[in-house]
Amino acid sequence: MPQPQTRRGRWRRAASLGLATTLAASTLAACGGSGGTTLTWYINPDSGGQDAVAKNCSTKDYTIKTQVLPQDAGQQRVQLARRLAAKDSGIDIMSIDPPYTAEFANAGFLAELPDSLRRTVREQDFDGAVKAATWKDKIVVAPLWSNVQILWYRKSFVEKAGLDMSKPVTWDQVIKAASENGGKVAVQANKYEGYAVWINALISGAGGELASDTAKGDDATIDVNSPAGKKAASIIAELASSKAAPADLSVAQEGQAGATFGSPQGAFLVNWTYIWTNYDETQPEVKKDLGYAPYPESVAGEDSEPPFGGIGVGVSKYSDHVEDSLKAVACITNPENQGVNAELTGNMPASSAGYDYKPLKKIYPQDLLDLWEQSLQRAAPRTVSPYWSDISGALQSTWHPPSAVNPDTTPEKSAQFIRDVLKQKKLL
Repeated sequence: MPQPQTRRGRWRRAASLGLATTLAASTLAACGGSGGTTLTWYINPDSGGQDAVAKNCSTKDYTIKTQVLPQDAGQQRVQLARRLAAKDSGIDIMSIDPPYTAEFANAGFLAELPDSLRRTVREQDFDGAVKAATWKDKIVVAPLWSNVQILWYRKSFVEKAGLDMSKPVTWDQVIKAASENGGKVAVQANKYEGYAVWINALISGAGGELASDTAKGDDATIDVNSPAGKKAASIIAELASSKAAPADLSVAQEGQAGATFGSPQGAFLVNWTYIWTNYDETQPEVKKDLGYAPYPESVAGEDSEPPFGGIGVGVSKYSDHVEDSLKAVACITNPENQGVNAELTGNMPASSAGYDYKPLKKIYPQDLLDLWEQSLQRAAPRTVSPYWSDISGALQSTWHPPSAVNPDTTPEKSAQFIRDVLKQKKLL
């Protein structure tokens, strides 16, 4: 990651090593058509939502064409970083995972958003989306969607376990109920970005954070070794040593966790919004048994702070078409197009106005839409830092596998390793 005086140099080093990595005044009526300049929008893989939005926002002055980035968020970062560091003009618009927004902005890769678009983002989007889109008090990308994790459960299982899901539940309750009734708790705990997401949510839910004073770059304060960090470690250790732990816990990503939840031992799952439609075609019996509740509390009686994900849309500083690209971003991220994207992908809007998109109400129950909106209001973005990739990589290295996590030693070891990596005393 970038250093203050050698920021671009560290960027190139990180990219070459392949280090791994979720608004507008324009209206849809102002978009549509095609012609003139071609704007290239680099998108993360989805089921057609961004392509539909690109078509909506093409005009007589420019046509927006999409290019798909790799599936893995870390590889998306690396591919974009290499080309931006080389001042490649072939990228006009890009979908950026929130953890890397500060990194790209700090490296000087992003064109400045106009004041009108910043004002729209601030007034329109959820607080978490605005926070994730901001670096050094300036909004640097426009949010397109905002994902949040909730607790999914099998209704038949919680009935058998006698767990009242009308009230908030804790991680301890979820793990105990699954352990005592032959169920599994499905999470993302492979050595990848999703594991850092889980750790961050557990710490945030216990009232802590991974790092603070991140504007100081590699002099940021590392806060992992705290009571909140120890509580997070105790939850992970509890699950890993329990009967509720899936056999593939240490390699589980979103897909594996979803498969565990769909198995005969499926009980609980923390995962993103797409889960509602995940079993429609393949396991309709699971869909009929699907319940949902707020993300589990780390500490009883303290509101959880569920994982925040999404995508912010930015413009390359090196584009030959910055002005047109900024106009396109205003259209791409307006509430109507947030709704269009959500309808096709299950990646929900970054604004309450986007939730008013009528087709969404035909796909999702109103109480589920309400739960997502409420969860987004208290969701915890990952640490906003230009060094997030280093922080995340060091965190994964010291908290994996879950079975080795120890609340008495892991947070302290992790904090020291993160500091050493940021100061370039140790390598990932």
